[in-house]
Amino acid sequence: MDILGIDIGGSALKGAPVNTKTGKLLAERHRIPTPGVLTPKEMAAAVTKLARHFHWKGPIGIGFPGVVHDNVILTSANLHKDFIGCDAGKLFSKATRLPVSLVNDADAAGIAEVRFGAGKGLRGTILLLTFGTGVGSALFVDGRLYPNSEFGHLPAGKGKDAEHFVSAAARDRKGLSYKKWAHRVSGYLNTLETVLWPNLIIAGGGISADHEKWFKYLKLRTPIVPARFLNEAGIVGAALAVKK
Repeated sequence: MDILGIDIGGSALKGAPVNTKTGKLLAERHRIPTPGVLTPKEMAAAVTKLARHFHWKGPIGIGFPGVVHDNVILTSANLHKDFIGCDAGKLFSKATRLPVSLVNDADAAGIAEVRFGAGKGLRGTILLLTFGTGVGSALFVDGRLYPNSEFGHLPAGKGKDAEHFVSAAARDRKGLSYKKWAHRVSGYLNTLETVLWPNLIIAGGGISADHEKWFKYLKLRTPIVPARFLNEAGIVGAALAVKK
């Protein structure tokens, strides 16, 4: 079944049709920048614009950066606060006039990687982390997802969440070298290792494409690999997460 996968991020939304049997994109992904903080209504218009770009008439799966329960958004750390409590499934379905279902964006990326990517066929505990505007996380045990794990929001001092210090956006904001930023990431991952004892860590988000520049500075006991889908994992997983 072909499904339009959309990944909503802090600075843009990206999408493409996905073959859910292979995990492959059926067209070049399309990106719509969102330089301002969009309201739910404005985001619905952007989602509709993206769907129309592909002349899409079928189901849509959307990954959203927040806790999602049955298409209702419960947290919105990096997007508009009006998303909290919003039934985005209904909102986006009404705007596009198509069936829409939502999933946490990091969970979407993890689903793609466990089904077709770096975690395919592996058992044990797999932790996926996406480093972008914030830090998303997805936890799998023997291939089964523990949904809405929000390890990017672990307290990290000064009244701030961990993602405030270790996201890709934090690196850009502070002008940190890969080495200095990786030292921060190491400390964060060491904490997660102590709590979760993962068998594998998968690093996703746009910065995963530059993994050779910062993996070498990490000091971990857990093997770490880049997401195979790189920055397209969220698109693929959002499509895969749609309930048939």
